[in-house]
Amino acid sequence: MRHRSNQRKAFTLVELLVVIVILSMLVAFMTPNVLKYIGKSKKDLVQPRMAIVQEALNRFYVDFQRFPEDSEGLEILVEDPGDLEGWTRYLKPKQILDPWEHPFIYVAEGTVNPGSFDLISLGADGQEGGEGDNEDVVNDF
Repeated sequence: MRHRSNQRKAFTLVELLVVIVILSMLVAFMTPNVLKYIGKSKKDLVQPRMAIVQEALNRFYVDFQRFPEDSEGLEILVEDPGDLEGWTRYLKPKQILDPWEHPFIYVAEGTVNPGSFDLISLGADGQEGGEGDNEDVVNDF
């Protein structure tokens, strides 16, 4: 003869709901902090990505004894213009984008770097000016 046990073998609905509420509260408190760090990490990536573009511009200069014109922009590093003997692909298309997927702005006659070029990222908002993640970043040699 088998003896029946009165012990529970599963969670009740109330216990499951309490666990779900606690997990939801943790997620609600943690999400703003996580998003803040994601934004900061993207801002920290701007200068290294600019360095890659600067290196490609320097290789272009070595090959053709000039930097690209404003009208040519950074696209000349990605696509063959057809009129430059010995052109090679300097960058992949994604490499001319900042961490927020906006294209870097190239200025052939730089104002921040006179006698050279400026590379500019307009930040997360893609607009001039701003603070924090929206702050503009300009290359500095």
